Amino acid sequence: MTAYAVAQLRDVNLGDDIVEYLRRIDATLEPFGGRFIIHGGEPEVLEGAWTHTLIVIEFPDLGRARAWYRSPAYQEILPLRTGNSSGDAVLIEGVDEDHKATDVLAG
Repeated sequence: MTAYAVAQLRDVNLGDDIVEYLRRIDATLEPFGGRFIIHGGEPEVLEGAWTHTLIVIEFPDLGRARAWYRSPAYQEILPLRTGNSSGDAVLIEGVDEDHKATDVLAG
């Protein structure tokens, strides 16, 4: 099942370290089938306040998402981001094509 790496970043210092991180991250994703599906942009805020930069990376499955995050190549560049921004990051599975909202009530 498709999985996602989702990050909400704030206070991003767009200096040399973040530029280096951006230059190198695509190469870390490729071996695991990862691809950006959201990478910043201006959100249309419909409710509440939004002060984050949203990043969503899609992977074929949760195993590959975990393997990417734990890979030596990604761990090598991770401090370039974490040292120059704050925020939250998670890995999460997607849902099946036929998912309905009420499916979360089962089980």
